[in-house]
Amino acid sequence: MTSLKDKTKGAIKWNLVDKIAAQILYAVTGIILARLISKEDFGLVGAVLVFQAFASMFVDSGFASALIQRKEPTERDYSTVFLFNMLMAVGLFILLWFCAPLIASWNQGDMRLVPLARVMFLTFIFNAAGIVQTNRMIKRMDVRPVALANLLGQIIGAAIGLYLAFTRADAWALVWQQVSMAAARTILLWLFVRWRPMLFFSLQILRGFFAVGSGVMIQSFLNTVFQNIYAFFIGHRIGMVPLGVYSQADKWSKMASSTVSQVLTSSFLPALSEVQDSPERLRAMTRKIHRSVILVTVPAFIAGILLASPVFHLLFGTKWDAAIPLFQILMGRGIFVVLNGLYSNFILAVGRARLLVMTELLRDSVALIALFLTLPLLSCPDGMALLLWGQFAATFLTWAVTLPLTRRAINSTGNKPSIP
Repeated sequence: MTSLKDKTKGAIKWNLVDKIAAQILYAVTGIILARLISKEDFGLVGAVLVFQAFASMFVDSGFASALIQRKEPTERDYSTVFLFNMLMAVGLFILLWFCAPLIASWNQGDMRLVPLARVMFLTFIFNAAGIVQTNRMIKRMDVRPVALANLLGQIIGAAIGLYLAFTRADAWALVWQQVSMAAARTILLWLFVRWRPMLFFSLQILRGFFAVGSGVMIQSFLNTVFQNIYAFFIGHRIGMVPLGVYSQADKWSKMASSTVSQVLTSSFLPALSEVQDSPERLRAMTRKIHRSVILVTVPAFIAGILLASPVFHLLFGTKWDAAIPLFQILMGRGIFVVLNGLYSNFILAVGRARLLVMTELLRDSVALIALFLTLPLLSCPDGMALLLWGQFAATFLTWAVTLPLTRRAINSTGNKPSIP
């Protein structure tokens, strides 16, 4: 029988293969698209992605994470969550189809956003159809099929996006890249993962997931708000071109922070849930994970900050120079984003949903204060940089408070500290 240690190593290996290969492909595709497509078109897609991020969060509602946290979920559990996800996805797609003109009105009345948004929102349905398959494999710590589906789906999406970029070079290349990638990934997941949902749905089962799922949902909602609120106001106040510049800085910085956070969640949360009833093992595992993440993340992100200018010039020429200082601020913030996300995994592993919500409320309260202080300066020459410095300060302060709270949550399972 495969040990937990071997399962964790295998999960980390395939998660790294998935993320590294996907990010290399994403980077190559992104470089070509950034050269071919205008800042304004990137801004248009960035405006749609803000609303897509909010709606995508409601599709799952935190129940998939609750499935991973639960020690032995049943087939009825999986089927109930699957049907819930699909119903939410279809409902949100219909709602946002009719709300697309309101999205355009918010972004300075740019009606080009209406058809772009309506097509982009198809990704809700495709992604919802693959959530449970993905989480089922993560729970089993067998992420190889997920990694292959992700990679092949991205290859298909990249091919379609690049073809359209070379033939028409507008925002539609970015939209169809996203939609085709989501569709291909889900189709491949259904081919690779031999699980099929039962025709079964239980409100009682959903209520059973609510304690953990609601905490994850509230945390995800608040986190999504403050991940996207700056793009929300940039498009509204100063237009599509500045939003395009911000979107590029945000995209390239998130390649680092999101990849690391996703690897941590996919690799470590299932392992932590396995040892949640063994305080000594839990403490030892969190201590080792915490040290390893710091040793990898801090030097890598600092290197990204120092090399930002020459790398941007090498890849893009001078087209995206305005994004360089924004990228550097976001990379600095990314260090604390990764650590805060790690602490959330620790808290979730011990089932402390209330603390999860509390730390997210803390994070977002500080971020809201920073936003109110910097938003009036948005129209200034360095207005976007000031907004991002507000993000940096809020994330740093949250890290400083969340670390001892996480220590206390882990300590509640025993008497020895778990995080150095």
